[in-house]
Parts: sequence; C-alpha cells; structure tokens
Amino acid sequence: MSQRHYKMIVLSRPAAGREDEYNDWYQNFHLSQVVNIRDIKSAQRFRLARKLVEGEASPYAAIYEIETDDIDAVVDEIKALAGTESLQISDALATDFTNATIYEEFGAVVRKP
Repeated sequence: MSQRHYKMIVLSRPAAGREDEYNDWYQNFHLSQVVNIRDIKSAQRFRLARKLVEGEASPYAAIYEIETDDIDAVVDEIKALAGTESLQISDALATDFTNATIYEEFGAVVRKP
C-alpha cells in the first residue's frame, strides 16, 4: 500500500493566566514528542493574525504533516500515548477548548503561475 499524505490540525488555547507556560511547553517540549510518533514527519505552530469571519477563533494552531499507509494506526498511537511520559499534556493547555482533526490530501496544490 502506498503512503498517503495527511495534515493534523490542532487548534488550542492556554489555560487562563498561563500563556507563557503554555507556549514554552508547546514549542519546546510537546512538538518534539509528537514528531517522535511513527509517521509524523513535521510540526509547526501558528499564532492567530486575523479573523476573516465572525465567531470565536482559536488563538493558536499547530499543523503536523503525516505520511502513512495506515492513518488509523497513527491515531491509535496518539491516543494510547496521550498523557503518558511519551506524550505529556500540560495543564497549561485549556483542554476544554482543544480541537484536533486530520485531513487527507484530496487535490493537487494550486500555485500562482
């Protein structure tokens, strides 16, 4: 079976009053732990710059690149490791707000000519 390409997108925010701790944990600890999981190739964080539509927006996003022939195995491993020594979750993360989804590549990249 050939490798498929996915993006895992995680939207999150810090617990009240703990933004510095959250950012330190996420950037300097959490991303490395996630990238150590099988078939996760890279991770990068983003900070909200502008909202384009009304409504609540997450102040932070992380995008992880995954290449695998078994996305369910990757998801199962993430779930099994979450909260363990291998994938620690900081209490500076507002878990009541976190949203994580995985998207499969579905079309070719369109670039400006």
